Amino acid sequence: MICALGSAVCFGSASVLQAVAARAAVPGTGAGVDPGLLLRALREWRFVAGLALDGLGFVLQVLALRALPIYTVGAALAASLAVTAVAAARVLGVRLSSAEWTAVGVVCGGLALLGLASGAEGGGTGPTELRWSMLVVAAAVLLIGALAGGLPDKPRALVLGLGAGTGFGVVEVAVRLIDSPDPADPAIYALLLGGGSAFLLLTTALQRGSVTTATAGMVIGETIGPALVGVVWLGDRTRGGLAWAAVLGFVVAVAGALMLARFGEPPTTEEPAQEKPTKEEPPQTEPAQTEPAASAEKAKATAPAKPAEPAAPTEPAKPA
Repeated sequence: MICALGSAVCFGSASVLQAVAARAAVPGTGAGVDPGLLLRALREWRFVAGLALDGLGFVLQVLALRALPIYTVGAALAASLAVTAVAAARVLGVRLSSAEWTAVGVVCGGLALLGLASGAEGGGTGPTELRWSMLVVAAAVLLIGALAGGLPDKPRALVLGLGAGTGFGVVEVAVRLIDSPDPADPAIYALLLGGGSAFLLLTTALQRGSVTTATAGMVIGETIGPALVGVVWLGDRTRGGLAWAAVLGFVVAVAGALMLARFGEPPTTEEPAQEKPTKEEPPQTEPAQTEPAASAEKAKATAPAKPAEPAAPTEPAKPA
């Protein structure tokens, strides 16, 4: 459980660094998946630092998956949003509402229930079809991400987030399926393709859409599906008589993480207000008149018109 929580800390910190770097990168074509965006983001030191934390988090995740059920590890990874929220409040001075502090407590309570109720890692290896299915799902994640470019902003962010979460879920399941580095094992290629596709979709979502929506979709995608696979095919179970506590803890932890989804987006600092430039006067087509001249013109315009002078009388015609 310590490895799972350590992985959540690494992933939570890395997501903030990568979001800042992804938004600082030059935008690309606006497609759903932009491989060039990843290359441009690599020029940012924060993105590279985030990659290092992701690598450490992945190692801890593998260790956790070798000892705990998938549903426990997935819920712990979703708790990375609570880690990010607390770090933002302590270090960056971001103010959390009472509801968000409650959500942090809810996540911790849910993880505590899961830690008490979860049993050991399931011993099932799953059928061969499951390995090929994971490879197909990983390829579908990349395809769905490419098609998401034609969607409006909100649906696009949700689709990219769900796709990224599904790809990370493929990684969780593939880690459990791989027993040895066999080049003929499709689970190895599912892990590589799923992880790469998920990372690419998440990077795109962080730059081009609502990060809150994308993060919520990612939490759903990386927790529910893999948990079901672990229970149905890989033999993940709970301790005797504590199945209800495991279900309740899982639901509570994921729900609390969704309440903190906005912390998938890096907090921004307010810039000092700048003085607005004065509006330029439109060019005058006629020379401006001086004040006395203008007053004279105004008086002349408002003065009543003088009555017309009577015409001079004409002399009567002299008789011939």
